[in-house]
Amino acid sequence: MSAKDLFQYILGALIVVGFFTLLIVLALVKVPPENKDLLNIVVGGLIGAFATIVGYYFGSSSSSSKKDEMIGNIAQNISPNKPIP
Repeated sequence: MSAKDLFQYILGALIVVGFFTLLIVLALVKVPPENKDLLNIVVGGLIGAFATIVGYYFGSSSSSSKKDEMIGNIAQNISPNKPIP
C-alpha cells in the first residue's frame, strides 16, 4: 500500500467519523440561534464530502481505479520482444 493510498483511507475515515459525530452532536445539543447559519454551512460541506467519499469507494471510480491498476500490472509484465498471445 502506497503512502497516497494510506492518506486517502485516513482522510476518508476522518470525514466519515466527523460526519456521524456531528450528526450525533446535533441530535443531543441545542444550537444557539446565532450559530445556526454557520452550522448549516458546515453540515452542508460535510454532507458533500461524505457523498463524494461514498461515491468513490462504492461507485464507478473504485472500479475504474482497479481496472487502471490491473492494466498497468499487465503492461509491466509484457516484454517488448515477447509476442502477445
